[in-house]
Amino acid sequence: MLNKEEIKKIIPQRDPFLMIDRVEDYIPGQSCTAYKDVKETEYYFKGHFPGNPIMPGVLIVESLAQTGAVAILSMEENKGKNALFGGIDKLRFKKQVVPGDTLKLEVKIIKRKGPIGIGEAIATVDGKVAAKGELTFAVV
Repeated sequence: MLNKEEIKKIIPQRDPFLMIDRVEDYIPGQSCTAYKDVKETEYYFKGHFPGNPIMPGVLIVESLAQTGAVAILSMEENKGKNALFGGIDKLRFKKQVVPGDTLKLEVKIIKRKGPIGIGEAIATVDGKVAAKGELTFAVV
């Protein structure tokens, strides 16, 4: 289990944009399982949407991307580098994410060639799919 301080040793994101709270398990270059505790005090709930707070889909995707970045950037040859979006494919949102939810984030790296790769990503709440798709990344 990695806490936020340990996560920050692997990926460059910082508050308020560090979108994962803890990592349950990871295998460098292969996979990562992380969690985001969605709190009522999150900065984006002030405007998305007043009186009906919903976590923006793009931030769910960012949470997944940061989870995948832990898997990729924990590899010895990638320490100190960054993982950037190269594309998003087959992504679907299935469930709203609201304050009080715990988002389980799972990314499996399914393809890599040089600095480019693809991660199969799934976000769930209480076992129900919130978002699912493929994320293409480039290590720079």
